[in-house]
Amino acid sequence: MTIVKEVGFFCVIFELKTLRLWNRIMIMKRRAFTIIAVTTLIFNAIPTVAQDAKTVNLEITGAFARASPKMVSAGAGFMTIRSLGDSDRLIGFSSPACTQPELHTHVHDNGMMRMRQVDAVDIPAGGVTKLEPGGFHLMFIGLTGKLVEGETVDVTLTFEKAGMVSITLPIKKSGAMN
Repeated sequence: MTIVKEVGFFCVIFELKTLRLWNRIMIMKRRAFTIIAVTTLIFNAIPTVAQDAKTVNLEITGAFARASPKMVSAGAGFMTIRSLGDSDRLIGFSSPACTQPELHTHVHDNGMMRMRQVDAVDIPAGGVTKLEPGGFHLMFIGLTGKLVEGETVDVTLTFEKAGMVSITLPIKKSGAMN
């Protein structure tokens, strides 16, 4: 059996077997495209979910880092630390993403906002301390590679009492606030 099909200005003559094969190929292409699109969406969504961490006395939530612009050699990380009991202090952190990890805060100095390194960040008993833009934060100085949106960065927080706590921070767009 022969079928005539118009495609633009051209008439194409298909034999029935050729038409069936053509339809199967198109269906397979659509399925492959759908599978690739869904897989891409799933894998791009996974890193954007913060990994929370919990110890006996601490709960760490909402952690993220900001993507680093092109020529910048520093980055910042943020999170919420809740005390579930006694007070504690964040006294440092380490990460393979940088050569010089520091704890920082912002201070007003003669009408200007400036960053300053701090020795520790207090976590009050039963309270919450937020490491957030414009306040306390993790400072990744001497980046070993660019912080790319959609990827993650591993961090080990060091607390005075709780010890070391590992967490993975999703990297959000530059300028992200939460």
